[in-house]
Parts: sequence; structure tokens; C-alpha cells
Amino acid sequence: MLRSVLIIFLIISSYLFGATKLVEQKWQKGKTFLNFLEEHKMPLKLYYDLDTGDKELTSEIIAGTRYQILQNDNGDIEQVLIPIGEELQIHISRDKDSGKYFINLLPIIYETKDKILKLDIKTSPYYDIVKATSNHLLANEFIQSYRNSINFKKDIRKGDKLVIIYRQKIRLGRQLGNPIIEASMVETGGVKHYIYRYKGRYYNEKGKELEGFFLSQPCRYTRISDRFSYKRWHPILHRYRAHLGIDFSAPVGTPVHAAGDGRVIFAGRRGGYGNCIIIRHVGGYKTLYGHLRRFARGIRRGKYVKKGKTIGYVGSTGLSTGPHLHFGLYKNNHAINPTSTIKVAKSILRGKAKREFLSYVKKYNDEIQVALNEKATPKKEETFAFYMDVNRVKTSN
Repeated sequence: MLRSVLIIFLIISSYLFGATKLVEQKWQKGKTFLNFLEEHKMPLKLYYDLDTGDKELTSEIIAGTRYQILQNDNGDIEQVLIPIGEELQIHISRDKDSGKYFINLLPIIYETKDKILKLDIKTSPYYDIVKATSNHLLANEFIQSYRNSINFKKDIRKGDKLVIIYRQKIRLGRQLGNPIIEASMVETGGVKHYIYRYKGRYYNEKGKELEGFFLSQPCRYTRISDRFSYKRWHPILHRYRAHLGIDFSAPVGTPVHAAGDGRVIFAGRRGGYGNCIIIRHVGGYKTLYGHLRRFARGIRRGKYVKKGKTIGYVGSTGLSTGPHLHFGLYKNNHAINPTSTIKVAKSILRGKAKREFLSYVKKYNDEIQVALNEKATPKKEETFAFYMDVNRVKTSN
């Protein structure tokens, strides 16, 4: 499906623009959207004509993101696709007649695949998962899900088994974003340990919720002026808007607190976010605090902070229409909705809820048992050619 979409995209582009080469590159650390435009001699007006929200959104392009450039025989850029998050991408196109460039935000075309991975552990769960699938995020998600119940350095032995049932977004033949593990099993010394995702939360086989990464409110003002949205169709502007975080409306000078224990990995100016702090937490999580008036004393890169520690004060620096705190949450560098993690108490399923859970569990246990009995070889991530000749694609189809 995705390859068909890509081929159609290339063929149409070749007829409309005379484009013949699709080049894939990685977004470099520290690179800004303005840097990209300057590097490719494209008009900076593309950036400056964006509204405040879209300018801020260009700051969300993560280092390491793969993006595509469509070129003609002369090396001129005809189209560009730069993913932002998991749902939207920047699309730059060149008008054939005028030669002018235009910019839009478009939904990312992807498909979701349900997958099952079964492995006999030879070295370590992380290493073996990556070797079998080329999916580092899946390996990290698996390890983190068991971090409070299994010591993988001490408890795992060669020959132990694991099964993972998960969902993965695929874009242009590659994994997109974080996989969602629906159920998993790892065997240690003949004992099977299970985890299940039920109604958006993770439980063990007894229906006890597993401890995850939970946040506290980053400021005492809880009125949200703008909510998280991957993609939202604006009925007046007739285009997609996105807001990869939540905005807390608060007066200038309101204290901002660390939402969780972690280490400060950035404290300075960051594009449209103005004065900004980024904290790295356990499990691949990071939190971002934007538009700050100033930082609290002692807050600098490398500083370890505890949950609730004052790290800065609300302001309106950067691309801001008024005083507020922009609060972003990321897992493995992908933006997720912070409101889904603000939770304190764990729960234990009982009564009717537990009976429904156990029925749900049986379905996955059956699938895990089938996987254990099979000897299928895991499929690695598909490759994406560094460039593709459109004329060659057309003659071969």
C-alpha cells in the first residue's frame, strides 16, 4: 500500500515537475527550519509568512527525522516532505509555471500493522529484539515495561523466550513513532511473566496496574488555553493545525515546577519557544517548558531536579501571543499528550472489571501460545533507497 502511494507520488511529480530523483536525508541536531531554507536557497519568506502557531510547530522537528526531497534533473527542489510528530508533515512544493514555492501542513500517510514477535533469547532481550527487527523503540518499550518486575541482567538466561504482540505505524517502509505493545510474555527460569494493555493502561496477569511514568501539574494554574492535537482541521482557515503540547494560561511570574524527577538537558533559547527548559526522565520520556520569563536560580544543563522543584517562571518569550506555559511531553522523541500521564494512584481491577479483563487476557494468551509453537523468522524493517529513479519506476510497473 505505502509503496504504491510512494510510486504514484513520484510518477505524478515527474509529469508535473520533471522531477526524477527522490533523496532522503536526516534532520541534523541543532538545525532549524530557517537553516533548511537557507541551505537549499529557498525563500525565507516561507517561514516568515507562517502564523505564530505554525512557526512554533517548526521547532518540533526532531533531530534524526528522515525527510524526503524531490529534485529535477538540474538538482532543483520540486517538493519536500518533513514529518513533524507522528501525524503531520511540512509539504513544500514548487509551482511549475511561476517557479514560486508554497508551504502546507498535510497529514502523514501511514499504515498500522499488527505484529507478533517470538524470540529465543541468545544474548539479551534488547539486543535480540533489535537484531531481529531493527526496531530500537520496540526493544526499549519492552525493557521499560518490565523494569519494575524483572532484572534483565540477572534473571535472563540463554534459551529463555519472549513474545511481543504489538502495533506499529509504517511510513515509506519504515517504522514511524512508538510501537504500542498490546501484550507480552517473557520467560525466566521456566516462569512466564505477562503484561497486557487494557483500556490504555498496563496490567499484569492478576489485574494489577503496573507503575508507569506519571506527571504532576507543572504550575498551579490549571486552565488550559490550548489543548494537545496531532492534527486538527481548522474550519475557517481550511487547513490542518497542530499543537504538540498543552498551554496553561497563567500570569507572568507564576512559578513553573518540574513535572517529574529528571535531569535538565537544555536551558536556553529554543526557536519559537523562547526561554525553554527540557528535562530528561526515565523510560525515554522528556518534558519541555516553553515561553518562560526566566529560569530559577541554579537551573542549568546537567542539573538533576526532583518532581515539584521550581525551575522557572511563566512568561511570553518567543512566539507567544500572551503569558502562558507551553508544556510538552515526549517519549523517544515523539510528542504525546501530557494529559494522558497526569495520574497518581494505581488501580487493581476487581469484580466485573476484573472478569472482563480476564476474558480479554485469554485472547492474548492464546495468541502468545500459538506464537511459542511457531518457528517463523521475524521480519526486519524494510529499506528505503537513498534515491529512486522515477523513470525506472515507471518502466518497471
